[in-house]
Amino acid sequence: MKKIPPEAFDFYASLGPSRSYEAVAERFSVSKRSVTRHALKDGWQERLRSIETKARESSDQKTVETLEAIRTRHLRGLRFIQAKAIEVLKGGTLESASEAARAFTAALKEERVIIGEPSERTAVTIEDVIKREYARWMVIEEEEGDADVG
Repeated sequence: MKKIPPEAFDFYASLGPSRSYEAVAERFSVSKRSVTRHALKDGWQERLRSIETKARESSDQKTVETLEAIRTRHLRGLRFIQAKAIEVLKGGTLESASEAARAFTAALKEERVIIGEPSERTAVTIEDVIKREYARWMVIEEEEGDADVG
């Protein structure tokens, strides 16, 4: 009977979604039953889960680091634009000041988006809602009153 080599698990793991004990058995010219026994004894499923979890965590961490680097780079660029716009506003002509103000405003909006703030004031106050509802109800009452008159 042929012995299952230590690299059998590595081969099994490398098969990806199509992995099977049958494929390992064929590759190393042993029976599927031998591979199954060996896999149970050596805890292949647990090892594989552990490897996949670590790979996913590593991938997630790299994604976080990449996104942080992009965010930092974008913020640095936007702050540079803001600084240049302020320089122009301090001593430029009216046309250049107008362009600088547009650039500054655009950079501020983008900066707010990157740091998670709203880019424009879209918040509605409770007072605004009450006024709008009151006006709507007054119109409905007036319409009902008009209907009673007719």
